[in-house]
Amino acid sequence: MAPSAAPEAHPASEGPKIADDKGQANGGGQEADYSESRQKTAQKGKPKAANGVTGFSKGSEGSKNGKLSGKELKEKAKAEKAAKRARDKESRQGQPVVDLQSGNQASEAAPRSSQVSGLASQANQPHHRRKSTASTSAPKSLPLRPAEPQPAPEHPEPRKEDKRVALLEHLYGHPRRTSIAGSTKDIHPSVLALGLQLSSYEICGSNARCIATLLVFKQVIDSYNTPLGTSLPRHLTTHLSSQIDYLVSCRPLSVTQGNSIRWLKVAISAVDISTLEDQAKADLCLAIDNFIRDRITVADQVIAASAVERIKDGDVFLTYGKSSIVEKTFADAYRQGRKFKVIVVDSRPLLEGRNLAKALADLGVEVQYSLLHGLSHIIKSADKVMLGAHAMMSNGRLYSRVGTAMVAMTAKDARLPVIVCAESLKFTDRVALDSFVHNEVAPADELVMPSGQGVEGAEATLGKWKDVPNLQCLNLMYDVTPAEYIDVIVSEFGNLPPSSVAGVWGLSNTI
Repeated sequence: MAPSAAPEAHPASEGPKIADDKGQANGGGQEADYSESRQKTAQKGKPKAANGVTGFSKGSEGSKNGKLSGKELKEKAKAEKAAKRARDKESRQGQPVVDLQSGNQASEAAPRSSQVSGLASQANQPHHRRKSTASTSAPKSLPLRPAEPQPAPEHPEPRKEDKRVALLEHLYGHPRRTSIAGSTKDIHPSVLALGLQLSSYEICGSNARCIATLLVFKQVIDSYNTPLGTSLPRHLTTHLSSQIDYLVSCRPLSVTQGNSIRWLKVAISAVDISTLEDQAKADLCLAIDNFIRDRITVADQVIAASAVERIKDGDVFLTYGKSSIVEKTFADAYRQGRKFKVIVVDSRPLLEGRNLAKALADLGVEVQYSLLHGLSHIIKSADKVMLGAHAMMSNGRLYSRVGTAMVAMTAKDARLPVIVCAESLKFTDRVALDSFVHNEVAPADELVMPSGQGVEGAEATLGKWKDVPNLQCLNLMYDVTPAEYIDVIVSEFGNLPPSSVAGVWGLSNTI
């Protein structure tokens, strides 16, 4: 029969059976009614738009089997992502959430109406038809609780101003050690005491620091015991390195200290491994005594004897700061009966020249004392300038206490000879073109005048200089004098021009 064959032709969309006897009797009219009912059922089963999401056609290839095509999935994901962004933004601002899919604010009426329309569409669909994912409504938008704002601090701490000079920032190292706190047990007690003396300027001057360091290392070597499984030449240098590191933390090493330490390490490494420990230590202590005698004591005697020949009766010598070899030269010249006058120029904060002026005055030498700012006036009464040295660079430049370059330039402008007294131990292979690449920066608090000294009110101003905005204090220790402002260098090797420093340094290291 034709009516019974019609449902078998569409197994995937089988329509409702017509059990009416009257419809079975009417053949042609039954088929028309049956096709009309199928069309109405198909129209009712079409997915409707819910919450602003457009329904997809049943005839599309993706929705035939209940699946979405790639384009449809991309549009759906884009809509859900936009809705999520809107919910997050509104929840942060504490305002009601706006659902971008429906275009209205999320309220109770919107979900209820979408649920009712969804139920109505499900009632009109056949129960055995697979539910299309495109007809499902979008997930309900729930407002998030806004985050509670954190209370701002009542008195925020102001940012500390960097008081270091940017141009010389590479010279600022760790702050100087002013106590033995934090030192290791390997540091010898005499090294601990020496470090504090160097940091507080109780031992000041290039030669004095070198001699004190070598004498302390004698005590370290004398109390040293070689551990089992090692040898003295290998382990003693390592033991001395920790002592040297402690001294560097108190104050950077001078050129004479560096040269003497390098010599000592070479002497230790040259010790025969078969030598008894006591004998090796005695030999090293004797070598240290000979080094101090030959390179410093005897060298100073030779330099002083040569420099005295340049002092004539009635001469007026100008010097800056305090140098041990310059002091010895003036003292020997006075003991030889020469009549002369010395002008001592000094500067803060160390004021080393006061000690030189007092020592020469106690000896009987006529002394005049002035600070650096009076140099241009007092230079007119001088005949010659004699300076000490912290180091002599291989390019002939003088590295000495800050202010020395000003004295030498002023003397050259006044057509006065500039004499520099320096031992070969102070010669170095370094090259210095300015005072910025290599220098020592002392604590800026040393520039603050103690209470009761200086102009009234000066201590109150600089005493709290760290709290004054845009104020930086710089306390450089040394400066560089160009070689063209130096006439002669008096050393134990004779009177040298500045250009001979590099050759003498190489010669002194081979002796």
